[in-house]
Amino acid sequence: MVNSLQDKTTLHNGVKMPWFGLGVWKAENGDEVANAVKTAIQSGYLSIDTAAAYKNEDGVGRGIKESGANREDLFITTKVWNADQGYDSTLAAFDESMKKLGLDYLDLYLIHWPVEGKYKDTWKAMEKLYKDGKVKAIGVCNFQIHHLKDLMEEAEVAPMVNQVEYHPQLAQKDLLQFCKDNQIQLEAWSPLMQGKLLDNPVLQEIATKHSKSTAHVILRWDLQNGVVTIPKSVKEHRIKGNAEVFDFELSREDMEKIDSLNKDERIGPDPDNFDF
Repeated sequence: MVNSLQDKTTLHNGVKMPWFGLGVWKAENGDEVANAVKTAIQSGYLSIDTAAAYKNEDGVGRGIKESGANREDLFITTKVWNADQGYDSTLAAFDESMKKLGLDYLDLYLIHWPVEGKYKDTWKAMEKLYKDGKVKAIGVCNFQIHHLKDLMEEAEVAPMVNQVEYHPQLAQKDLLQFCKDNQIQLEAWSPLMQGKLLDNPVLQEIATKHSKSTAHVILRWDLQNGVVTIPKSVKEHRIKGNAEVFDFELSREDMEKIDSLNKDERIGPDPDNFDF
């Protein structure tokens, strides 16, 4: 049972990753993202997830600095964007991200999308960064089972994390099981389906029963399924509120009701059919 913001899962290389973190997609660079990061860390969050594509890494770096936290207590993630994929360009993109973040090592570096014909070379660069000690863990985002199998055929280091769109209407059970079987930690982006699930009557009923919000119920479902989750917010009350998921537990019946909402419905791009 995950009991607090400080609780961690252990990745297959022994690195400990918090179960719960702050996502900063669409958070504006500058004060908005810096304040969100600072608020989150000062409220007990240890994990912050950004990406080169979000164009807010320097604001995230500022928030980390202003939070006053010890660097080694934090878990910072960023991602290499599609246009930078390939061996040399990934190494250059990493240096650029680190400069913006103002950090001398990264906790987790991810490939943002499985760009065909490129992600294997990108992975070789990730393995180099990992072996050189610049990154504590490496992983991917938006990889389906076939992408993972393809990557792992030649990989020297298996991915430690796969961050994917994951919510009650996109439960991805086969992918979750594959990742568990291969010691790859699944992580959810858009866990609240960008707010579209908040008035779902089934979730509302479960929320009322536990005196919680529908958002809490969804985030708790993630955690009880063994999925790391990083809800995005820039509002102080919501950053603090999202983290109130550690003082209740969903029953098996609750979990099954939520599972039954699955429609294999995406709100983001399809990893097998994207063109960016």
